[in-house]
Amino acid sequence: MFPSPITTIQPTSQGKVRDLYDLGDQLLLVATDRISAFDYILPDEIPNKGRVLTQLSAFWFELLDGVVENHLISTDVADLPEAFQPFADWLRGRFMLVRKAEMFPVECIVRGYLAGSGLAEYERTGTVCAITLPEGLQNSSKLPQPLFTPSTKADLGGHDENISFSQCVDLVGEEAAQALDRLSTQIYSTAAEYARERGIIIADTKFEFGTIEGTIVLGDEVLTPDSSRFWPADQYQVGQSQPSFDKQYVRDWLSANWDKQGEPPSMPADVIKRTAEKYEQAFTMITGRTLIA
Repeated sequence: MFPSPITTIQPTSQGKVRDLYDLGDQLLLVATDRISAFDYILPDEIPNKGRVLTQLSAFWFELLDGVVENHLISTDVADLPEAFQPFADWLRGRFMLVRKAEMFPVECIVRGYLAGSGLAEYERTGTVCAITLPEGLQNSSKLPQPLFTPSTKADLGGHDENISFSQCVDLVGEEAAQALDRLSTQIYSTAAEYARERGIIIADTKFEFGTIEGTIVLGDEVLTPDSSRFWPADQYQVGQSQPSFDKQYVRDWLSANWDKQGEPPSMPADVIKRTAEKYEQAFTMITGRTLIA
């Protein structure tokens, strides 16, 4: 397990950046400052990254409450179970107390712009996740409409794989797949419009959904620099890669300094500092709030 400042309680499970504690009828999700790229957990942490992910997710959950239900109960340290109170100072701003949900075994990705693996596929075949697109699109082109492009959910250390809508139906059923498509694109469109008015383009993002008593709810984190591509709107230019407020900055540094063989290298202090600044800048631009640190 990865080390945690919560020294007296072992996490029930750990993901790339989160520690999960099973509280019986609820879960405690703790966002650490770990950062991952290319399916590796990097040796360096990004200061306050977990707080950005948690507080930005809580902001979106509140904003989107009229669009979709979610699993959030509280982010207030007063609501922490007694066993976690000695660690309240570290947990403040980086945990979510949530309802348990039966999670769907798919990642719900929505693409509004052509980038990443979608761009690579389009350049080969003219499609994105087997969806045929118009000819003549370029790097970072806005798509005619947001695309629902689900993927598998890999275990820690594995690789998510893009799947077609029909494969999604095979995994979750026709009714649920249709609902996930509709909710994902509706949430993306609502959030993208909101962020665009505040100077950020959400190029694509990833959602996770589950069910609670038969109702589909939005879970995990939502619309953060870890799960989305955030581009500065005032610098957007079609036909090239965009500057970003997300971990693309880290991916670019790794690509230039690591052959992706063996364990990833440590990042220089200036890369760590700049990444932390980018995450916090995205938070401030979107929410208009000051990060609780």
